[in-house]
Amino acid sequence: MHKTRIMIEGTIVAALAFMLSLIPTTIGSSFTVSLGMIPMTLFALRRGVKPALLSAFIWGILHFPAGDVYFLSVIQVLIEYPIAFTFAGFAGLYAKKVQQALVDEDLRGARKNIIYGTIMGTGARFFWHFIAGVVFWGSYALWGLNPWIFSLIMNGVSGLATAVVTAIVAVIVAEKVPQLFLPKDGNLIQKQSHQ
Repeated sequence: MHKTRIMIEGTIVAALAFMLSLIPTTIGSSFTVSLGMIPMTLFALRRGVKPALLSAFIWGILHFPAGDVYFLSVIQVLIEYPIAFTFAGFAGLYAKKVQQALVDEDLRGARKNIIYGTIMGTGARFFWHFIAGVVFWGSYALWGLNPWIFSLIMNGVSGLATAVVTAIVAVIVAEKVPQLFLPKDGNLIQKQSHQ
């Protein structure tokens, strides 16, 4: 039952992330802020890495039935959707640290680990977009730029902007609604007694 609840939660988060990613935030040809990273990062920091990887994978797959896929080749599509989006779930590596800090009422520690988790998830996802940008989109590079530099600028700026927006929202949520990171059905972390 517990696993089913997490699966349902993860699927809802994936759908929400996908809906948010349909909101147009693209500037120019390649620069974008991925709003879907907000609920995905919150879910990852709430449930941990395994449920987050599965939820993020579903998020990537949802682009197909919606017809929201830029197709150049099969490998490019695999890298940019199932693989890249799945990697967003690695924000969950910091779930326990965030939860422990919140239980201990260590807001500074919680903020720090939320930021680390956000960078981890966003960085892991955009790393794959960067690789795809070099390998598959290089011939479309603007201003005659070297594909490596073009992909690094576009994906680097997009990833950084996404991480900043996601971290700000996640920190505000931790300050206002810390319970969101502490699921009632989880193995609740006990407050450490400081002797």
